[in-house]
Order: sequence, then C-alpha cells, then structure tokens
Amino acid sequence: MNVFALPAELPAEELVEPLLTGATRIERIVSNGQTSGWYDQAEDEWVCVLAGEGELEYAGGRRQRLRAGDTAWLPAHLRHRVSYTSAPCIWLCVFRPAEPQSASGR
Repeated sequence: MNVFALPAELPAEELVEPLLTGATRIERIVSNGQTSGWYDQAEDEWVCVLAGEGELEYAGGRRQRLRAGDTAWLPAHLRHRVSYTSAPCIWLCVFRPAEPQSASGR
C-alpha cells in the first residue's frame, strides 16, 4: 500500500483503512471535506497530516490548523473534533492504550 495513493473516487464518508491492529492501532484516514462531532476517546492518539490540511478544535474553543507534516498529540479524554479538512486530507493516526496517570497528575 502507498499511503499517498487515493482511489479514483472517494466515498461520501471518510475512508478509514487499518494499517496495524492490536493494542496499538495505526489507521490511514482520507477526509474529503468532512468534519466530525466531539470525541472523548479512552485511547491516546497521535496524528500526522500527510497531505492536505485539517483543523482540530478543542473544548474551550482553541483551534489547531495542521498542514502536511504537522502532528498533534491527543491524550485520552481530551475533548476535540475535526472542524475542517481539505479535499482531500490524508491523516496517519496512531492509537494506543492511555498512559496511566501518576499520583502527581503527570
């Protein structure tokens, strides 16, 4: 598989393709102008925009624009949503079990 190769016609919904499954999961997501509802995930997530651009909005209103090569770290239960994607936007997403919180809150 080539992570940059796109199908001749993209589906109406985001295209989610698992690349690795197990405790750590890696997905290629191809957005085509889609946005999302709010996420409050039990997993940690690292995202990288491979092509195009997207925008994450966090609870409280802060927004983060991601362009090709930009990454974001989304610890478990960080409320966020995708508020914008270019047509297309290729994301590489790595999910893993949440890191346990220490007594000091780190």
